[in-house]
Amino acid sequence: MDSHVPANSAVLPPAYPDRAAWGTASKLRAWQAEALQLYLDSNPRDFLAVATPGAGKTTFALTVAAELLHRRQIERITVVTPTEHLKTQWADAADRAGIAIDPAFAGRRGKTNKDFQGVAVTYAGVAVNPLAFRVRTERFKTLVILDEVHHGGDALSWGDGVREAFEPAARRLCLTGTPFRSDDNPIPFVTYEEAHDGVARSKADYSYGYGRALEDHVVRPVIFMSYSGEMRWRTKAGDEVAARLGEPLTKDLTAQALRTALDPTGEWMGAVLAAADKRLTEVRRHMPDAGALVISGDQNTARAYAKTLREITGESPTVVLSDEKAASKKIAKFSEDESRWMVAVRMVSEGVDVPRLAVGVYATPTSTPLFFAQAVGRFVRARKRGETASVFVPSVTRLLGFAAEMEVERDHVLGRKKSNEDGDIFALEDDLLKQANQAEGASDELEGNFEALGSDASFDRVVFDGGDYGTGGDNASDEELDFLGLPGLLEPDQVRELLHKRQQKSLAAQKLATQKKAQRPEDREDPTPTELATHEQIALLRRELNSLVAAWHHRTGQPHGVIHNDLRRKLGGPAAAHASSIQLKERIELIRDWATQRRA
Repeated sequence: MDSHVPANSAVLPPAYPDRAAWGTASKLRAWQAEALQLYLDSNPRDFLAVATPGAGKTTFALTVAAELLHRRQIERITVVTPTEHLKTQWADAADRAGIAIDPAFAGRRGKTNKDFQGVAVTYAGVAVNPLAFRVRTERFKTLVILDEVHHGGDALSWGDGVREAFEPAARRLCLTGTPFRSDDNPIPFVTYEEAHDGVARSKADYSYGYGRALEDHVVRPVIFMSYSGEMRWRTKAGDEVAARLGEPLTKDLTAQALRTALDPTGEWMGAVLAAADKRLTEVRRHMPDAGALVISGDQNTARAYAKTLREITGESPTVVLSDEKAASKKIAKFSEDESRWMVAVRMVSEGVDVPRLAVGVYATPTSTPLFFAQAVGRFVRARKRGETASVFVPSVTRLLGFAAEMEVERDHVLGRKKSNEDGDIFALEDDLLKQANQAEGASDELEGNFEALGSDASFDRVVFDGGDYGTGGDNASDEELDFLGLPGLLEPDQVRELLHKRQQKSLAAQKLATQKKAQRPEDREDPTPTELATHEQIALLRRELNSLVAAWHHRTGQPHGVIHNDLRRKLGGPAAAHASSIQLKERIELIRDWATQRRA
């Protein structure tokens, strides 16, 4: 037998739990084979594999485990996961690889049935009794697989527990699929190297990012559907505030506008869920079993979203709340049936594999790069070429920035020099990770700080492959229907071409309508619509200009102020806050021309 061909690789599908029949997957994916050969050639004690969600990290790790067992280099396996549900998922995958894993093992028992070659436990379980796991690790030559290893730094007790329990291990295989932590908690058994700037960064032994996986057709392309709208809320002080979601706002106002949008009693969520369901219907023309997932922030809103979906579809969605006892069964049942919707709190955002998920709604106020990548990872697993994923997101600058940077690979940085901007991006991650394995209740932050008064939703734009599509003009409702009707079976280059053509069509129609309007004498004499006061017209134009500037920022990475200054240099005039309606219209026209010409 070739020493680089694992003994059991023929019985494990490369993207378990895909629906390949037993024994039909005769070879590993290229990246898995490449990483496996690197591992076997280097024969390391510690190995860190970073691979995008949906690429098949589980298959890679179990193939390594099967080979090490076959070579008698290890005797036992311990799999450490972030959640209870993932223990069962790993045990099921291992069984198909010919490895018996006990997902019900607890450290206090000390022993497991002789039928098992390994156990699956959680990071929290290890932290409770690390000494018991250390004794087990010392007793046998053990391979420890640390799944989503960044969780090893969630708390001091978790990191210390993992180090104490598995320091004697013969082998340690660390896996992660998302950007690493944003704090300075070092991750156990991960190597850090100091760069020229004096900052220590994590060093992966093998990396396989989303961009490469997309080129290899291992993951689906993701189309992000962004929705804006007018929000109204009352602050704790009793003041009523109105703002448009997606406009440049302070951090606090952005957070409150987002929470107002996500309020289940407002119109915004109902409209977005209805649009997502229309998209799901279109996708199911090509993927008959396609499913959709709403990622909610807490249990109460999850139940409320489920009620809204039931009213929209006439079908009760599957509701998964925290790590409840029935969670694994509910997720497994949804994975195998052909029902339309599942609503879940944060626990479904990481590691849970439901390959038929093709439409998502990001409906949580959590907005860190780590969590966003984990959430989107639920929709990218490819089953066959051409499948696309569609994720509906609020039009918030930070989220749209994450969407535009799907292909950016990040390392864990120790001692990062934080600026105010960096702090904004990473501020929420500590709280997120502390709550990752806890039951989610109603949001105290939402209940205590303000009261949502009303909201409405309007289609903003599509983000794909780092580009923005859509004009955000008066014909936004027509654009929405156009984009919702995109075929659900397209290659990435076909998606890009189709989006570009539809944007060109919308821009041409909008320009023609403007020209026809300008040809009327009454419009030339008084360009301001009679039904709007001057201040209202100018406010609308500023809003439209800011929306287009934000879109250009997502495409180019240029700061908003730089884009505004560029427009002023080319066209003249004062800052947008003091520009006339004619000057604002000229800037809007110019930035649309940039988008049409794909100016870099």
